[in-house]
Amino acid sequence: TGVLNIPYRPALPTAKALATVQELSGGRLRFGVGVGWMGSEFRALGVPRSQRGRLTDEGLALIHSCFDSDEVEANGQVFLFLPRPERPPIFIGGSGPHALARAVAFGDGWLPMGGDPEKLREPIAQLRGLASDAGKPEPQVKLMTALPLDDVAEATDRAGALAEAGVTSLIQAIRYDSLAEFEDAAGKLAPIREAI
Repeated sequence: TGVLNIPYRPALPTAKALATVQELSGGRLRFGVGVGWMGSEFRALGVPRSQRGRLTDEGLALIHSCFDSDEVEANGQVFLFLPRPERPPIFIGGSGPHALARAVAFGDGWLPMGGDPEKLREPIAQLRGLASDAGKPEPQVKLMTALPLDDVAEATDRAGALAEAGVTSLIQAIRYDSLAEFEDAAGKLAPIREAI
């Protein structure tokens, strides 16, 4: 899953699930966050779509609280949040000013989709400016894209251009039907990674 849509779920059990995965994985969880967009999904869950930004921010604030202290208050009740592993890095998906502001306020980076370095250059500069203004470290930019793995030269050029635009990591977003297809794609990525 690239992003977990925060408004779709109560924040406390979400935080507990994250802590469980983080604990069992030895700290390897990377948490992608979305606000959701599809009206029918919000209707099916009985969640007002118009409140998705507020619900996301409130959920992220509670998730941060859970990883900051063994004792947390939510819904007028104090409870223990244990075990409490290190908070996983949070990457905010989406586009536009709200996503960038949310990435600085609650995240460790931004998780855009796409692949055009020129379309990413300006938002990445804005993201860095917002982080600097907030006194925070430069956020990571983890791009979900699909490099053309059958053309190593083209894929390497595209990855290099994305890195030059400010992308710090690439997530090869492709589907595969078998372990063999996954291994084939991973093998094709190795020389691209070494080249950039």
